[in-house]
Amino acid sequence: MPIAPEELLRFLGGVHPYDALDADALEGLVPQFVQRRLPPGEPIYAAGNPLEGLYLIHSGQVEIRDENEVVVSLLGPRNSFGERGLARDGIAATSARTVDETLLFMLPAYAFNELIREHPAAQRFFDRSRAAKPRKSDLAHSRVETLMAADPLTIGPGATVQEAASLMAERRVSSVCIIEGEALKGILTIRDVSAKVVARGLPFDTPVTQVMTKAPLTLAPSDIGSDVLHMMMERNIGHVPVTEGGRLVGIVTQTDLTRFQAVSSAGLVAEIARAATPAQMAEVTARIPQLLVQLVAGGNRHEVVTRLVTDIADTVTRRLLALAQDRLGAAPVPFLWLACGSQGRQEQTGVSDQDNCLFIDDSATKDDLSYFREMAKFVSDGLDQAGYFYCPGDMMATNPRWCQPVSTWRQYFSGWIRKPDPTAQMLASVMFDLRPIGGTTALYEELQKETLEAASQNSIFVAHMIANSLKHTPPLGMLRGFATIRSGEHKNRLDLKHNGVVPVVDLARVYALQGRLPEVNTRARLEAAVSAGKLSGSGGQDLLDAYDLIAETRLEHQAERVREGGRPDNYLAPADLSDFERSHLRDAFVVIKSLQSALGHGRGMLG
Repeated sequence: MPIAPEELLRFLGGVHPYDALDADALEGLVPQFVQRRLPPGEPIYAAGNPLEGLYLIHSGQVEIRDENEVVVSLLGPRNSFGERGLARDGIAATSARTVDETLLFMLPAYAFNELIREHPAAQRFFDRSRAAKPRKSDLAHSRVETLMAADPLTIGPGATVQEAASLMAERRVSSVCIIEGEALKGILTIRDVSAKVVARGLPFDTPVTQVMTKAPLTLAPSDIGSDVLHMMMERNIGHVPVTEGGRLVGIVTQTDLTRFQAVSSAGLVAEIARAATPAQMAEVTARIPQLLVQLVAGGNRHEVVTRLVTDIADTVTRRLLALAQDRLGAAPVPFLWLACGSQGRQEQTGVSDQDNCLFIDDSATKDDLSYFREMAKFVSDGLDQAGYFYCPGDMMATNPRWCQPVSTWRQYFSGWIRKPDPTAQMLASVMFDLRPIGGTTALYEELQKETLEAASQNSIFVAHMIANSLKHTPPLGMLRGFATIRSGEHKNRLDLKHNGVVPVVDLARVYALQGRLPEVNTRARLEAAVSAGKLSGSGGQDLLDAYDLIAETRLEHQAERVREGGRPDNYLAPADLSDFERSHLRDAFVVIKSLQSALGHGRGMLG
């Protein structure tokens, strides 16, 4: 027997977001709902089919399954479903079936679209993407491509210093880039002309190649403005060429940054770059939690916050490498210090250990290896003193296993790929997140290409990596609840790292492996996977939205812990969230579980 309009009105008045509508709007909505009483086991809609509208449960239970018939949610009274497909393209992303006798209210698609168009509260509730935050116009929110001069002055390698100086004077600029074909070979600045030519009395017909800075530090157009400022302050340079695919596309100078400021993070970077001891660095890094609070309060997106925090760890590492060589003497052969884990992915928050390793040139002797082990101890001890505590799993360069010549590293990677046992899977997962921090990057570049190529072509290895990526599952419980930690210090809380962020990190790593994508950052990997066709546009956007929401919830929780006088952690009590926040967070976990299921059933590209 259908329920009366008055009862439906009372019911809607206690359900989000209808409880936020004014009385007239709510009364006008009631007649548009279609009532359906269904028996147990009755299909409501199937994945891939057009949706009639939005469904709201009055009584009973509904089971939501993904395309692989894996149960991703069990819904009860007051729960809505179908909004994800309606908001995207009108096609069901899941299937729905009743568990027992169920009374549903269905709001037709046209009425749903009108609801979210005319009522902001409804639009906010059903929009599963992360709402844009108010942003300041500063370096933390500006991509390099918006800061750079897109037509940098260039000259060929055969030019003289006088020709270069004349061009700079004519264009009223302070630098000229030396290019050969489209490749950037070096940069010459007014300061170089003064210090290297005039001060030394060199003839004006000296070739620019003799005095230019060869292979200068560069950034990409997609990097953020703070990357420029941090690089300038740490390296004491005033010009940063911008390259894309090895081709010069622009340049950023100190003048370009005068109207922008990223004082907090840049100030910490500058202090660390001048620090003489690990103790002095520790005094600086102790201010990171407060920086985290300021960045979150300022409306910065999570990927900006974690990039700025990681920049500080990178600077600490490079400064320690320099201090190590001051103490031990110059490195006897080329080397490369690399970070893995969250630092490697540029995703550090207020809680970070250290994960790192050393690649050493194959010409190293036994004595040389002893030198680098001393270097590793100095740097890792310094990182620990600065607040980046030792890795519990001993994934550090102080472990002789992770301080080896390049040839040994090549054997490691090839061995893990050939025989992907559980240990190999774990190690490969860590090592696929490597990012050079200090030293000779050429020691890693070719090996990275070789490893991605070999790994992506080994179907058994890929299958093992997929299986490994599914070990961390979202904390989904029954009846629209969460599966919280059952016992211990963090009982009844969600682990937003291991059950929230890590599942997305693992998925993104597999997509990157399948597509042979060099990106290391999780968000960059997901975007690249969509571009490469390894993840569908709709599935990719859903996963990006889910990742953004979870990552920002995690940062907001950490900032709140600091504001309350505690230490930042990853353990959130669902009771601390509003109904709205819990609903969105759970939907984000459902998206991740659906993508995990798709990947596990060989449908990772379909998303």
